[in-house]
Amino acid sequence: MVSTRIGFIGLGNVGASLAGNLLRNGVDLTVRDLNEQVVADFVARGAKAAASPKAMAEQVDVVITCLPSPAATAAVMEGADGILAGLAAGKIWLEMSTTDEAEVRRLAPLVEARGALAMDCPVSGGCHRAASGNISIFAGGTREAFERALPLLKILGSRILHTGPLGSASVLKVMTNFLCTAHLVALTEALTTMQVLGMDMNTVYEAIRISSGNSFVHETESQVILNGSRDISFTMDLVIKDVGLFDEIARERRVPLELSPLILDIFKDGARRYGPRELSDNIIRRLEEACSVRVLGSGFPAKMVDDGPKEPGYEVVPRGRARQPA
Repeated sequence: MVSTRIGFIGLGNVGASLAGNLLRNGVDLTVRDLNEQVVADFVARGAKAAASPKAMAEQVDVVITCLPSPAATAAVMEGADGILAGLAAGKIWLEMSTTDEAEVRRLAPLVEARGALAMDCPVSGGCHRAASGNISIFAGGTREAFERALPLLKILGSRILHTGPLGSASVLKVMTNFLCTAHLVALTEALTTMQVLGMDMNTVYEAIRISSGNSFVHETESQVILNGSRDISFTMDLVIKDVGLFDEIARERRVPLELSPLILDIFKDGARRYGPRELSDNIIRRLEEACSVRVLGSGFPAKMVDDGPKEPGYEVVPRGRARQPA
């Protein structure tokens, strides 16, 4: 139980799951989002609503942002009624969006100039694990800030990794999203090929699951693909943003990548065909349409749900490294 007052801005798929977990754990929660109905739903469940980001920052001890783009975060932070205008000494800003490391590093000194602490704390593991509190969290920033935030992070997630200086968590997050997307694209090709061959798709699922071809992406996203819902609570425009951030980091360092540009082209084509807000797992439609098949199994869920108990949150320490003192 965290006794501090928490403010949460951005109640999209991931943000609503994270904020809902805080509310379920009895945290004193204030929320804000452009979707008034979502805010009203949270208020009905016991949260408070903030009139502006500035008002929220004045009222709480920790402000969390979980927004769809670096531009959205900048607007919420730097507007006339933004978070920066309401921050004061001793408060903490946690950026939980998947964002540009350079933007986090640009905003952090503005936060610190107000006497507050800043960390980038993106999550990984899917909305179903965000809702249960079993998601993984990368946390970039000073050890002092990490120690201050850790009790809250242990409620929000289960495995908490202090990644190093501010911005390092955002770099690792876009790297893992690139890997996730690479696995997804490979799976769409594998599943479609097996469908064309006339294989039983439930058997195909299990063959992958028990083999060296298995992955977290298979055990989650393949299920909603085979159900037909394709609903992993993520969209093609967000894939393009996240993989694009990873690709940009690599290009700036002159790393001659081959896969990430190809994956970007695949999803840009998908967004042109089906719309940028199309579910990301429906990227398989490109192959289904080309082969005149529908890749489906039976008995798979329409959405992933983490129905296991909340795992106790703990700090993950990289092997060979001792836990650092504050």
